[in-house]
Amino acid sequence: MALLRSIESRIEGLFEGVFGRAFRTHVQPIELARKLVKEMDDHRTVSVSRVYVPNEYTLYLCTQDRRRFSGYEPSLVGELQEYLAEHARRERYALLTPPRVLVTTDDDLAIGEFGIGTRLVADEASAEAAQPPPDLPLEQPEHTMVYRAPVVVQEHPQEVEEEPKPAQATVTFDGKTRTVSAPRAVLGRSRECDVRVTDGNVSRKHAEIRHEDDAWWIVDLGSTNGTLLNGRRAKRERLSAGDRIELGSTELTFGEPRS
Repeated sequence: MALLRSIESRIEGLFEGVFGRAFRTHVQPIELARKLVKEMDDHRTVSVSRVYVPNEYTLYLCTQDRRRFSGYEPSLVGELQEYLAEHARRERYALLTPPRVLVTTDDDLAIGEFGIGTRLVADEASAEAAQPPPDLPLEQPEHTMVYRAPVVVQEHPQEVEEEPKPAQATVTFDGKTRTVSAPRAVLGRSRECDVRVTDGNVSRKHAEIRHEDDAWWIVDLGSTNGTLLNGRRAKRERLSAGDRIELGSTELTFGEPRS
């Protein structure tokens, strides 16, 4: 995966800076790479012991889009071929020859649209060519797929109102402060509790801090030794900043909710 990301970075880097700005409403080089890989995956041919994929890929671009590649097309083609070869190695696909990418113009396409044609072609003259099995269908009509470049998000999108964050408060004990969030947090000895109190006198699920009616409350959950609030036994009591909550032999200090 690291090598694929490296190749992707190089493909993106071909048109960054001054050139990248011109591509925002046109075909993106990295989109070509990813769709080429998709076409490779979509046109697999399973033989007796191998999975073969197309080795010839034709990119169809409109005149305006292709003109923007002027001077960079050979570099881009080389990176795309390397990207396809690395993907095939990673997926353990079989290739009759190293992937070959061709670029041509198709004026039936609009700006931002591109087509990809794939073929499985034997190349007997190449020393790198693999010997195709007899059952492999070669020289079939080209499979062509047309894609539209994704819509680019505006540089300055309208501000979206953020959803309010849940109310939060704190409890402090044993020299550490824990954050509790609405609507509730369970306090107790169990590992499943939101705030764990490792005190043998504390029940597994001892009490609960709840946020209801824009206020925080301490609620005892039927604990064995009960819950104290500022020294008084509490079943359900409203909390204020600085309140002392006693669970077993452990004292916790409630903190103001944070906005």
